[in-house]
Amino acid sequence: MAESERRRRRPAVSCTLCRRRKIKCNRESPCSNCVRSKNPHCEYTSLSPPPRRWRAAAGQAVHVQRLSEPNTSESSNLASIPSSTCSESTSSSRHSVLAAPTSSTSPSASASLGSTREVEALRRQIRQLEEQLVKTTRQSITFNLSTPSIDSQTITTSSRLAGTFHMNETPSDGHTQPISRFVMHKTRIFGQSHWMSGVAQFRDILLMIDPIINEENSKAVIDMQKCKHLGKIIKERRKPPWPTPLTSDLPPKELADSLVDIYLRTTETIYRVFHIPTFKRDYESVWSAGRSPDSAFLVQLKLTLAIGATMYDDRFTLRRSAIRWVHEAQTWISEPEFKSRLHIQFLQTQILLLLAREIVGVEGSFIWVSAGELIRNAMYMGLHRDPEHLPQGTKFVSEVRRRIWNTVLELALYSSMESGGPPLLSLQDFDTHPPQNLDDEQIMLENPLLNTEQSFTDMSTSLALRKMFPTRLAIVKRLNGISDHSEYAETLRLDAELRVSYKNACKHIQAHNDESAASPSPFQRKILDFTLRRYLVALHSPYFRASQHETVYAFSRQVIVESSLKMWNYVSQRVPTEPSVQDCDDFRRMALCADGSLHSCAAQVYFMIASDLRAQLEEEEGLGPVTLRQDLLSVVTDCKSWSLESVRAGETNGKGYMFISMVSTLLDGLMRGLPKDQLSRMLVASAEEALASCIEVFETSLNEGSDDTGTSLDDMTDLTSFSSADLLGDWGFMGQQNQFDFGVTEPMNWVYTGYT
Repeated sequence: MAESERRRRRPAVSCTLCRRRKIKCNRESPCSNCVRSKNPHCEYTSLSPPPRRWRAAAGQAVHVQRLSEPNTSESSNLASIPSSTCSESTSSSRHSVLAAPTSSTSPSASASLGSTREVEALRRQIRQLEEQLVKTTRQSITFNLSTPSIDSQTITTSSRLAGTFHMNETPSDGHTQPISRFVMHKTRIFGQSHWMSGVAQFRDILLMIDPIINEENSKAVIDMQKCKHLGKIIKERRKPPWPTPLTSDLPPKELADSLVDIYLRTTETIYRVFHIPTFKRDYESVWSAGRSPDSAFLVQLKLTLAIGATMYDDRFTLRRSAIRWVHEAQTWISEPEFKSRLHIQFLQTQILLLLAREIVGVEGSFIWVSAGELIRNAMYMGLHRDPEHLPQGTKFVSEVRRRIWNTVLELALYSSMESGGPPLLSLQDFDTHPPQNLDDEQIMLENPLLNTEQSFTDMSTSLALRKMFPTRLAIVKRLNGISDHSEYAETLRLDAELRVSYKNACKHIQAHNDESAASPSPFQRKILDFTLRRYLVALHSPYFRASQHETVYAFSRQVIVESSLKMWNYVSQRVPTEPSVQDCDDFRRMALCADGSLHSCAAQVYFMIASDLRAQLEEEEGLGPVTLRQDLLSVVTDCKSWSLESVRAGETNGKGYMFISMVSTLLDGLMRGLPKDQLSRMLVASAEEALASCIEVFETSLNEGSDDTGTSLDDMTDLTSFSSADLLGDWGFMGQQNQFDFGVTEPMNWVYTGYT
């Protein structure tokens, strides 16, 4: 009787249909018989429950049997199981199955399951399960990497003026209007924070005038060729020979004092580089008679002078000297010395060179690439680790390291926003604490009396930006990363988070009025608010075009328009006639004369406002006149004048001013209800008028500087010999003078890379 109880049936290995028909099954899923009979359900069923005394252990084995031979639906579901979960489940199953015989308290159950053949069979099934899970996981990973999660489309636009560029768009949360993801031109790709994503809204202007300017002997084309040639001559006169060896030549001390003071009260308050008392001591020693200045400090001093020169007057009259100083620093830093330069002073020089290149306009569009080298140099020196984790140093050394690292973070984020590239940095890459709220004199003490957050110090502005850094970093990653971030709810969350962090960062600064002993300057107040609004505009800009058609994005439209208007008011504020250096508006001069974010954002917000006005005009269906906000219309008029002032201040590209003039003409034509043919003719006439104004400015500049070079207007080559590539190059709209000649022409540098 005992032998009868120990008897058990063999496990069923055939599918249900084959068992019922009593035919041989090839044990596949589906099996060959089910395929021939067109049976949609090829199932493998388990045995009925075994005797009670070994039911638990057998149940475990049956579970493994089912997983080792899954049906079609189960196989498809495996792809969605995370690899870590699969591994844990496999490990747990193996442990429970193998442990079952030893945990049984019944001798008869142990005897029935203790068979070596049974254990080996279970182990083989477990190994098969593990191999299947590994294979399925690999296939899932490969599929996710090679197939985009959301369909996208690429729109290609070609014109004689702008060349060819491609815009990638993806659906937005199921709505009809797509979201622009990135723009690609030639060998470069620009993320959503780049200016090109916004200006592309007016690409139809170029297509409208293409049939007209393609006519033979078009005046617009000839004037553009002449304008480009004059700009090239001016740039050649400004550019020093390469390489440019470092010299000890400095401007007169009175002028140098003014330039240094401008730098210290503007750029240094945002990007902390120097310990100001030490810098002033070394600066005064340079003018000591009979003393040769240290070459490393001389390079830093010349970069400081170059940055200050951009805000010295409204015409940037020291541009040529500033460019030479930057070239000297670039030559010095390019010397083949590496290991000996791994110290704080060299990092300071690298930071100053990046800032000078960006602000003066010497290949500033490539500082994102150089910022990567700066980050790695700083990490190689351990600045990404807080000094408390390093060998004990003085209070002074610790605070200087924290300040330099804080500036490195700001430059990494700044360059990413300007270039449209990912920041390639995360909060997990460093543990360095923010600098303490101490004045420069206090960090020289080993145990200084710590200031409260309410105290305004030399570090207050930088610390306010640092408090917003995590949110700003998340915004840039969202805009310029490769992952899909089309969820509008996440945009609203980051918007609210940025506003809260800005309010917390600035509530103590706002408490200090201008009459107090220590208070923020107008430049510092403006730069903080400008930074907030710039990130808000960038965050919502992907939804701007969609917001003009769908009310669900109405908040984004409001944020962009109001923030753009505020930003424009900052950069366009007028200054008194012939102001003194102390009374001038440093912020406005930096936006007008210098390159960089202030200069590029000035035109970028203009296009945002112009696009909103255009949308209002196109939405109007009534017979009466369209009522538009007067403050927005004034931006259209003022920006045209501001752009021409920028050309007079030394920009060498008339195409930027031409495009702004054409957009203004487009809005005027829409308000008047002109037909498309007439509007196209008006756009061409506007372009010709703008180019004529630029040619007049360039010719005046060349005549005033004719003694500096042998090149004259009479030496100009035949303008009709310009090739199409010559016409397309140098569309620098907002800065970057491209002084380093790399032999590369960029047809689409035409909106924020300089009036070159």
